[in-house]
Amino acid sequence: MSIELHIIKTLMFEFHALKRSAELALAQVSDEDFFRNLNAESNSLAIIVQHISGNLHSRFTDFLTSDGEKPDRDRDAEFEMSGLPREDIMKKWERNWQILFDVLDSLPGEDLQRNVTIRGESFGAFQAFARQLSHYGNHCGQIIYAAKLLAGENWRTLTIPRGQSKSWKPAENTEQSYFRR
Repeated sequence: MSIELHIIKTLMFEFHALKRSAELALAQVSDEDFFRNLNAESNSLAIIVQHISGNLHSRFTDFLTSDGEKPDRDRDAEFEMSGLPREDIMKKWERNWQILFDVLDSLPGEDLQRNVTIRGESFGAFQAFARQLSHYGNHCGQIIYAAKLLAGENWRTLTIPRGQSKSWKPAENTEQSYFRR
């Protein structure tokens, strides 16, 4: 396998892991908590999901051929309550992650060396993917942390439970081993 193909497969794996971890966390909160702000300066889970969705759509639609900050994107609106129900927000989430996965799935390895533009600034394609992996990692971490606070004592860990590091074996936990490092 070429190094480029290995990189693409690794990116695909890591983006899927972020998405899945966030979804496992989101599944643990009620609709009411999905829209709740933890304090005046925080964003609700719904707002974070809207922002990631908008960013995914903007960055990866026509990835190699148009600026990653699309002229029709209203980033500021992503941080306002849309009035949409949770189900519709999650449909957008799913649809926009799929744009990224379709790009990665069809990307020839040599295209990792091409340049893309984001907000008028040129980046190597690989660098653009790495930036977004970091960006989504930060926001998915926010989702997980907020969901954990909101779920309280009902929280089910997404990683190896406390006190079980030495006894945990990936072969025995194949369903969750995808997300545990």
